[in-house]
Order: sequence, then structure tokens, then C-alpha cells
Amino acid sequence: MSSIGTFLGRDHQQCDDQYALAEARVVGKQWELASGDFAAFRGMLEHHLGMEEQLMFPALEQAMGHSGGPTAVMRGEHGHMRELVQGMADAIVAQDGDEFFSHADTLRMLMRQHNLKEEGILYPMADRFLGEQLPQLLDQMRAFEAAAEQGA
Repeated sequence: MSSIGTFLGRDHQQCDDQYALAEARVVGKQWELASGDFAAFRGMLEHHLGMEEQLMFPALEQAMGHSGGPTAVMRGEHGHMRELVQGMADAIVAQDGDEFFSHADTLRMLMRQHNLKEEGILYPMADRFLGEQLPQLLDQMRAFEAAAEQGA
């Protein structure tokens, strides 16, 4: 994989697919399966956010010479997603589909808009600004992934 967009865009699709599975379990009131599938989604999402926050954002901020702007906006959205995911996890424990979907509607909309901004603006910007650093960053991201897989 030769670009941030290719590498992290793949993660977006995998998270979306796992989320859809968990949501279907809630619709079917299959609470035990929903719990496991949602925990898997949450782990995948945290892994993805971690790669961005710990690796890509700092590299991009250093290359741009500041930590404000797009990465600050993305970090704020990550925080909002984490709050919604926590509310959804709590709703699964309580077996409360209405509460789950009150958070799910917002999360789906937020993730869709967030992913479009990243894939359409932030990732191409990172590919441009990072230039020669890009292969090293992609190697770090692969190592981050490998470490997570070993810990799983």
C-alpha cells in the first residue's frame, strides 16, 4: 500500500462492515451476539483512531508546522464518536434497543461525514505533506497493526 488513503480507507470499510453486523444483532435482539460483535467493532474503531492519533496526526502536524486545523477537528470528532460508542455499549448491556439506536443514528451520520473528510481531504493532504516520510509512516502503521494482531 503506497498511500495513507489506501491504508486507512481499508480500515474505514472494515469498521463499517463490523458495525453493520453488530447493528443487525441489535435489531434482532440477539443481545449476546450483539455484545460480542459490537465489542469487535469498538476494538477495530479504537485501533483505527489510535493509528491516526498516535502516528499520522503527529507526523502531519510536524510536517505542517502546527497542531491546529484539520487534525484538531478530527480529534474532536474522534472524542464525540467515543462518547456515542460508550452510550451504545451501555445500551447493549441494558438490552435497550431504543437507547442504542438513539446513539446509532448520530454515530452513523458522524462516521460517514468524518470518513468523507478524511478520505477526500485529510489523507490526500497527508500524502502530499509527508512526501519522503510516507514510506516510514506506512511501515509504522503496519507495525502498529501487527502489534495489535499479536495482542488479540
